[in-house]
Amino acid sequence: MCRNIRPLHNFEPPATDDEVRDAALQFVRKVSGYSRPSVANQEAFDQAVAAIASATHDLLDSLVTAAPPKDREVEAAKARARAATRYGTA
Repeated sequence: MCRNIRPLHNFEPPATDDEVRDAALQFVRKVSGYSRPSVANQEAFDQAVAAIASATHDLLDSLVTAAPPKDREVEAAKARARAATRYGTA
């Protein structure tokens, strides 16, 4: 999985439209091999991002869980601690 695509399900507050679009953009970039498409491919690229963002919204709206929502700040702190351990930046 692309390291820039983050889990979006079961967070409080819920994922924003920008977060969903950013994840869709990263996915399309990865699959297409383009970080920035040519002018000739721009429309197809943008349509793919919109379609994947829509599918992601549908998925997130459909998922159910009994687990309590995760706190974004707590999860970010855990990720920073893992990175500090992994890369020795503590």
